[in-house]
Amino acid sequence: MNLDKLIARQFPAIRATYAKRDTMLYALGVSACQDILNADELKFVYEGALQALPSLSCVLAHPGFWVKAPELEVNWMKMVHAEQHFTLTRTLPPDGEVIGSFRITGVVDKGADSGAIIYFEKTLHTVEGATLGTVESAYFLRGDGGCGNWGRPARELPKIATNAATGSIDIPTLPISALIYRLSGDYNPLHADPMFARRAGFDRPILQGLCTYGVACLALVRAACNFDAGRLISMGARFTKPVYPGETIRTEYWEVGADELQFRSLSVERNEVVLDRGVARIKN
Repeated sequence: MNLDKLIARQFPAIRATYAKRDTMLYALGVSACQDILNADELKFVYEGALQALPSLSCVLAHPGFWVKAPELEVNWMKMVHAEQHFTLTRTLPPDGEVIGSFRITGVVDKGADSGAIIYFEKTLHTVEGATLGTVESAYFLRGDGGCGNWGRPARELPKIATNAATGSIDIPTLPISALIYRLSGDYNPLHADPMFARRAGFDRPILQGLCTYGVACLALVRAACNFDAGRLISMGARFTKPVYPGETIRTEYWEVGADELQFRSLSVERNEVVLDRGVARIKN
């Protein structure tokens, strides 16, 4: 990786319009409303009283697969999503127009044999200039260690509580979940092309990390917010293992304060933690 060119990279602001159709398609991609007779679930996929899941903020005004830019010299085929956070300052509307601005906030060099982490931040604004919130991502570049450090890393996520979970919720994904979710903007062939997935070291396409994150968001909105999406105002987690489309994702959560949760998500079929060190804040 060329650290100097990475630091110097400028990102033009993106003005993006999204419709209720996009909000509903995103919700279907993260496995919402598998019970079509459940009026609460319909809130995410039907225009009658449509709500946007707050994790939709992660895909709005997305800058694309910018790490593939040749001048950055990133070994992008070895890149994996490491962490994701969002913090919303106001409820995300089910349709509208937003402006995204972007910056790289830090690079942490783990060593030539280990890789490097890029920390990236997106700020969402309304067209009138009001801030909607921020979205922070960490990308682990397994083939780019030895590049040097720069900027500041993100805050450290706490370890999950050791006592029994307050509750848990299981959400099945579909064999075609990755194909549905990619229509929200993630066209990485790793999630659709079996030959590409095998070249990347997987026996078949895997679910997008942000899709897994969206399923966990849906679980928290169900379990801790009584299906009121506007109450979930922040959420962060670390990606630890891939999910395969068709697996069931179990999200366990702990109430650790009046407005704070910890959570983790597991693949039920493999009994493996796929999201860890999750933290969320609920508006009461």
